[in-house]
Amino acid sequence: MTEDLGSLLRELREGANLTQEQVAERSGVSERTIRRLESGSSTNHRMGTVNLLADALSLSEGDRLRLAAALAGSSRSPAARAATGTGPRPESIPGLPRPGGEPRPATADTGPGRPGHALPAPVPAPPVRPAVHDALADAARELATEVRRRWRSEEAQRRVHDPFPLPVRWKPAAPALTDRADNIQRLGPGETPREVDLDGDLRSLAEVYLRIPSGRLVVLGRAGSGKSILTIRLALDLLETPDPHRRVPVVFSIGSWDPSTTALRDWLIGRLLRDHPHLARRSSGGVPLAAALVDTDLILPVLDGFDEIAEGLRRDALDALNATSTPLVLTSRREEYAEAVRAAHAPLVWAGCIELVDLTLEDLADYLPRTTRTVASDASAADGTGVPGSAWDAVLTGLRTGQDSAHRNLATVLTTPLMIILARTLYSETPGRDPAELLDDTRFPSVKSLEEHLLAGFVPAVYRRHAPERDTAGGQPRAPYADPARAEHWLGHLAHHLVRLDRERQDLAWWQLGDSLSRSTRITAFVLATAMGITLADWLIGLLLTPLPLGELLLQGGLMGPAAGLGFGAVYAMADRSGGGGAFEPGHVRLTLRAAHGGLGRRPLRTFASRFAQGLTGGAVLGIGCACALTLQRALVSGTRLTDPQVMEGTLINMVVLGLIFGSAGGLVFALMAALEAPVDVTTAASPVSLLASNRTTAGRQFLILAPAFTLAIAFGGYLVVRLLQGVMGPLNWGLQDSLFIGAVGGLGGAASYVLAFTAWGQWIVLARVWLPLSGRLPWAPAAFLDDAYRRGVLRQTGAVYQFRHVRLQHHLGRTFRGRHPDFAPATFTPPPACAPRPREGEGG
Repeated sequence: MTEDLGSLLRELREGANLTQEQVAERSGVSERTIRRLESGSSTNHRMGTVNLLADALSLSEGDRLRLAAALAGSSRSPAARAATGTGPRPESIPGLPRPGGEPRPATADTGPGRPGHALPAPVPAPPVRPAVHDALADAARELATEVRRRWRSEEAQRRVHDPFPLPVRWKPAAPALTDRADNIQRLGPGETPREVDLDGDLRSLAEVYLRIPSGRLVVLGRAGSGKSILTIRLALDLLETPDPHRRVPVVFSIGSWDPSTTALRDWLIGRLLRDHPHLARRSSGGVPLAAALVDTDLILPVLDGFDEIAEGLRRDALDALNATSTPLVLTSRREEYAEAVRAAHAPLVWAGCIELVDLTLEDLADYLPRTTRTVASDASAADGTGVPGSAWDAVLTGLRTGQDSAHRNLATVLTTPLMIILARTLYSETPGRDPAELLDDTRFPSVKSLEEHLLAGFVPAVYRRHAPERDTAGGQPRAPYADPARAEHWLGHLAHHLVRLDRERQDLAWWQLGDSLSRSTRITAFVLATAMGITLADWLIGLLLTPLPLGELLLQGGLMGPAAGLGFGAVYAMADRSGGGGAFEPGHVRLTLRAAHGGLGRRPLRTFASRFAQGLTGGAVLGIGCACALTLQRALVSGTRLTDPQVMEGTLINMVVLGLIFGSAGGLVFALMAALEAPVDVTTAASPVSLLASNRTTAGRQFLILAPAFTLAIAFGGYLVVRLLQGVMGPLNWGLQDSLFIGAVGGLGGAASYVLAFTAWGQWIVLARVWLPLSGRLPWAPAAFLDDAYRRGVLRQTGAVYQFRHVRLQHHLGRTFRGRHPDFAPATFTPPPACAPRPREGEGG
């Protein structure tokens, strides 16, 4: 007899010691739906809903079969159940996942004595996906739209289709780098693996990927072979292909992942929040939408650049990937991946593997002549075809017939899309350049010298002088960075900035540009910036509210500013050391004066506690600094000694009182400001420029809210604190004029100092807009320079950050910068013994 669905579901939930609310948070199914299912008032049961509940309850296979049988029985009419006496077998219900998420394999008798032996399916059907909560489905659609728009724009920016995409082909990778066929097809015991056809080219990549039952694919290729372009095309094609899994392909540059400190799930969520800030909105389960999308398997991670992970972390990274069963695509250079496979004693489990092959001479002959838009000579079109010739004709003819080293070297170089694009830029798009010089074996005696020549000529070619365009208002030129030497110097600094002792990063984030400065330099910069903010606030408010003589007012501001600045510098130094410089990333929220916005959901108490602690610390430091500055000012004006016992006692009292006043005001204001935070707009797309503009707006609103709130909190809070401490600390003076003056100075100066020192936009202003240009390492408008470099093709956009067009270009610019800078002398090492093997030369340097 079939069990009642509601009673069984209640029994299983109570057996798991979970409340209806807890199950709702885990599954994404509303608490109301769970309540209706358990009470029997719901008759429209969906398999997807029950699957979500089964996953949330972590049911065993037996309990899942019971639940499926109850669902099947309750979904039939009473007359049908009476006629048959039972419901369908649980095995016949499609989409019921086994523990671990795998579909139950179809079974049949294979002959006498062998009941239930699994029959090999010619094409395994994809498992039926469970129903998705409406909010998650909407978030997935929004994400897919943004991914499609972003990568279409990136393809256009990289001119992938001009004149046509370079052909990218592949072959099956070596068996040692590929998992077993039956594992790739996720077959059960005794099932015979079929052949999975992985042949294809760039146009059929999505079709090839969908042939892999496990949904896991490794793409190998040497540097510049087109792996990144392939991942973009895969993402776009999958978005246009009906996908039974409804996963959104998202390209992640995996080189920044540290598997020893961050789980893959957490890293993916962090990257989604960085590049798609609207996914910080809360789902029905109370978690950010980014986490819900990852946890419900609605994201297909396309992990680009496994070889860019630090060498010592690649084995850990492969082990971490092997600990998951999620579908994914992974790209890497062959040697680095093969080394990680040898270290881990296993390839990426369940993954098919392909290796990109070199371009052919026929590919060059089809592509390079069409990249020139001018006729090389009148004689070149004399073949009767009517097709104009190009400057590449002589080179291509030489490559077909030449047998010397110069022709062999050039033919070797022009086998990857990267080098072909560099050659195109340097010779097809630069007037007066003849590609025949590439066959000069005196200038270019080796493959390496040819590659370095193409890399070195790329930046000067794209920054060749031209008349800059003016904006529509007739203002400044849009492209003021046409000097190749200066542009190469600034780009070299940026490439060198990405170098770290433990690894080399690829993400060029505007909020991290100040990391190129030493910690002491950054602290000095923020001490000066906050000191200036407090000083200017003191002078401005003093002119309006106090009758102090001008000289005494200037002295007061000149002392109070540096004292508060030193305090803010100390707080910044502690925060920077504890956070490793990564504590001040752009926020994923905006500020609104509407108290009930309902976007972030229930803010946890720890958020308010953390904000209160931050405000308390910063406010107390500011109050203590003000107390010290007031004492020093009075000593200089009145001529009293600082060592006088009464002066020291008064200073200590002022430090305690002002520290309490400023600290309590700061804690209260910062905690309440958390209630004004709302998620960013759904339409917000995190490009570097838009993210900078969004954070500038948020920082401005923070100042507009903090300044008056802090002023009022200090003025009125100070009155209460003084009344409470009046008998304990002795006679205290806190007049109306003093409260307004100190409150206004603390409000304006403190809010400005906070914005400058403890927000991503403030640090960008202090370090990237002022300090680095003063030292000549960046232009005065770095945001415009970065955007200009992106439009010229030197940089590419990956979500909210820039990256160099290729890691080899980044390496070249960084080496060139260090070679020209006197502070970066090359290291010298004792030469190894003659019998010792020489180290293998790296591709990128």
